[in-house]
Amino acid sequence: MTLTVSVSLLAPAAALALWSIIVMFWMAAKRFPALKVAKIPKEIIVGGRGQDLDKILPPRTNWPAHNYAHLMEQPTIFYPVIVILAVLGQGTALNIALAWAYVGLRIIHSVWQIQVNTIPLRATIFFVSSLVLMVLTINALVAALH
Repeated sequence: MTLTVSVSLLAPAAALALWSIIVMFWMAAKRFPALKVAKIPKEIIVGGRGQDLDKILPPRTNWPAHNYAHLMEQPTIFYPVIVILAVLGQGTALNIALAWAYVGLRIIHSVWQIQVNTIPLRATIFFVSSLVLMVLTINALVAALH
């Protein structure tokens, strides 16, 4: 069996990885100034975790951190699915379009959660992106079984 790597499928994965790093810096840009304003004693900061700041900083300041956590969750399924499809030579127009759709939906989800954060639309965007990921995952399974 000869494997043909579909390199064009890897671009959406690289784009989502880059977006995740952008959100990480966005989170830092919101939190660091807020920490200075909050004047939190150093004793409280030692040994703390990012989640501990939810109790200290205003909710809107924490929204980028919440989204960054989300980008470390479900997309961990996206990355191996893309690699599986790429390695199995499944860089079809459909799979490439679905991969870019997933990335686009995750970016829209991020911007919405960080800027507005109303749940009904955010949940809808998440649900649609999950359906796209499910189709990609089924395509990867079908390809792997053949």
